[in-house]
Amino acid sequence: MTSHFKLSGTGGFLAGALALAAALPVAATPLGAADAWSIFRGSSQHGATEASDLPLTWSEEHNVVWKTPISHRGWSTPVVGGGQIWLTTATEDGHEMFVYGVDLAGGEVRHRARLFYNEEPEPLGNPVNRYASPTGALRPGRFFAHFGSYGTAAIDTETFEVLWQRRDLPCRHFRGPGSSVILAGDKLILTMDGIDVQYLAALDTQTGKTAWKTHRSTPWRDYDAEGNILLDGDYRKGYGTPILYEVDGRRQLASVGAMAAFGYDPDTGEELWTVTFNGYNAASSPVLAAGRVIVNTSHPSPTLLAVDPTGRGDVTETHVAWRYDRGVPIMPSPVVVDDELIIFINDGGVATCLDAATGEEVWKRRIGGNYTASPLVADGRVYFFSNTGRSVVVAADREFQVLAQNELDGGFMASPVALGDRTLILRSRTHLYRIEERP
Repeated sequence: MTSHFKLSGTGGFLAGALALAAALPVAATPLGAADAWSIFRGSSQHGATEASDLPLTWSEEHNVVWKTPISHRGWSTPVVGGGQIWLTTATEDGHEMFVYGVDLAGGEVRHRARLFYNEEPEPLGNPVNRYASPTGALRPGRFFAHFGSYGTAAIDTETFEVLWQRRDLPCRHFRGPGSSVILAGDKLILTMDGIDVQYLAALDTQTGKTAWKTHRSTPWRDYDAEGNILLDGDYRKGYGTPILYEVDGRRQLASVGAMAAFGYDPDTGEELWTVTFNGYNAASSPVLAAGRVIVNTSHPSPTLLAVDPTGRGDVTETHVAWRYDRGVPIMPSPVVVDDELIIFINDGGVATCLDAATGEEVWKRRIGGNYTASPLVADGRVYFFSNTGRSVVVAADREFQVLAQNELDGGFMASPVALGDRTLILRSRTHLYRIEERP
């Protein structure tokens, strides 16, 4: 029986892409606005965009339209809409958390405000993460800022008024928050995978009230595969961001936690399916390809699992179509090319291309560098952004080809944004850039 499977709209500026059947290629809908990127990784939810004529080369002296400093530290990806760019940042000690609103055309800071103050933030204990790592979400007239358990707020994008805020959703992030929010209709979906509690919560976007809250049903083990006692809280943690899609006309939310991945009903929070594995600290987001949810198990041995989302209950033994475990990333998420190829780069700079239907390796190349940001696919190209500021552009094809290499100051931890007017918005460790082909 053929199961109809498609990406679901996330409630932002852009419509989702569409797949008519499990084996058919994705047919992306046109951009809803030329200056819109409303959630982490855009409306495709895997860093793909219909944007064309994106710049291929740039440097500090070439193709930079403007460059705006961003104070403190934050790895959240910018979101863009209505001529504005929104992002978050926080002081190194986590006491103060800020929101920025930047003008898209000229790069001027239109709004900068301290949103939250924390008396005793938990130390990060992690050289990679920061207190402002989660990406917010944007819809016309409203930006949703999120700092994990430290606070979530809705901000009017015209008046900059704080419309509502929540600081009563507990979770010990232990090494800092990392999961970004997404929009599902009139609900803002939060992921809270801490060392003490693990749950998803849906907030009403108008009021901030809790619509549902679902705790993970993960079958926790007292010992690992080698017989070691699991005392470290990392074994129950996660940093993942869920994705939204439809199967046979019913919306699902795929979310990866520690030791298991889940499918939920985004309207009610009901758990639909689960796949268990021996992995934790998941940060790489799932993607949709060839009718399957591609899940990354993360530490200690990251493996991609292609999960058929039509099952119910524990589908570990029945609905995993293929597995791939060679050079899989821990932090960066994959991209999907025309529903046929899955391309990713691991943390140590090895890029890989897989056949989406079979999981077979198409090519693998070491391009060097270290990577945290997720790549971008557009215009037949895949863009990789390294921690040191080096970027590599390769062909989004079955034949490996390096098209360009570029360099900017500061290095990239946040993922890139592409707009429909030949524009890249890049956030380095210290600045926000608008990059375009210039005469």
